[in-house]
Amino acid sequence: MDIDVLKARFLEKYGPGSVQGFFAPGRVNLIGEHTDYNGGFVLPCALSFGNYCLIRRTDRPYVRFSSLNMKFETEVSVEDLDKPVGREWVNYPVGVFAQFLKKGVRFAQGADLLFYGDVPAGAGLSSSAAIEVVTAVAINNVYGTGYSEIDLVKMAQKAEHEFAGVMCGIMDQFASAMGKEGHAVYLNCDTLEYELVPLTLEGVKIVIANTNSPHKLDSGKYNERVGECRAAVAALQPYKAIRQLADISVEEFSGLSVHIQDSTVMRRARHVVSEIERTRAAVEFLKAGNIQAFGKLMIASHDSLRDDYEVTGPELDAMVESSLGIEGVLGSRMTGGGFGGCTVSLVKDEAIEEFISRAGAGYKEKTGLTPAFYVAETSDGGKRIC
Repeated sequence: MDIDVLKARFLEKYGPGSVQGFFAPGRVNLIGEHTDYNGGFVLPCALSFGNYCLIRRTDRPYVRFSSLNMKFETEVSVEDLDKPVGREWVNYPVGVFAQFLKKGVRFAQGADLLFYGDVPAGAGLSSSAAIEVVTAVAINNVYGTGYSEIDLVKMAQKAEHEFAGVMCGIMDQFASAMGKEGHAVYLNCDTLEYELVPLTLEGVKIVIANTNSPHKLDSGKYNERVGECRAAVAALQPYKAIRQLADISVEEFSGLSVHIQDSTVMRRARHVVSEIERTRAAVEFLKAGNIQAFGKLMIASHDSLRDDYEVTGPELDAMVESSLGIEGVLGSRMTGGGFGGCTVSLVKDEAIEEFISRAGAGYKEKTGLTPAFYVAETSDGGKRIC
């Protein structure tokens, strides 16, 4: 949405006066799924759609929250910004305010906030991380708290843990805050060391397919996978001193996996260890311009997520199957937490129109659902826009 339109809507709701605007992007992860909370590598890029926050400080002792996407709006006393508001969407920004309070920031003055998001909700493109990051960037700027971008990333992640109840890794918030147009973010989720890798995809585009089967990370399955990975670590620790699954190579795991008695837990760990290795290899292929090889790793990633990690489901599998049968599609996989949401594909420029037509028709025939497609454009991370 045009920023001037957003400003006009803000003034309609809150009255005349100055206003500042901020934006944080959603993200798509090219490869490296369910590795982030295991200390592994990921390769996301920030997208051109995301969440906007318009904000104005006030002299009133409360903060007002409203959204152009959601009907619910409320005001919260500055003394109660550390308390969840039922199960409403405002818990994402309120949770961020709570992190500033934990760091000793005191909000003597309130504010008016208006949000708007053009990330498809429930699509697995990190609409929640985008709203957390844009809130953190806005507060940091408007209240002059002076925290670094990495600080804001960690605070946004904590908000997701404590106010949304999702024990997510740090990838989504990191990509939303630190992304750069024309680049992917190669991130070590353990150390937070990262490299901006140019997305040089000559003659190829990243195409996102929204299955319109919304995923719900707070349904419990995501946290269940986190617990299974921790169980795998506990089973392996008597035989190798590790903190997390990222501390084991594929070769080591092949020998140590016999010590994981639960076959389901073993398969969860096998996905994570192999996916970390695929992500390392994918970055090298990207740097070398070998997009064909990169695409094959995407396919292997989806297979592992389907068979070992069991987070795809019939809709995501149907979309990948429909995509891979089309000439000019180099690779396709689910992206995001899974259990619905989106796939990401590498498609040759001349095949994009046919891809959207045929993959969409094939998917609808298998599921009865009508998908939506986006040719991805990359973006910079969270920033002030007015």
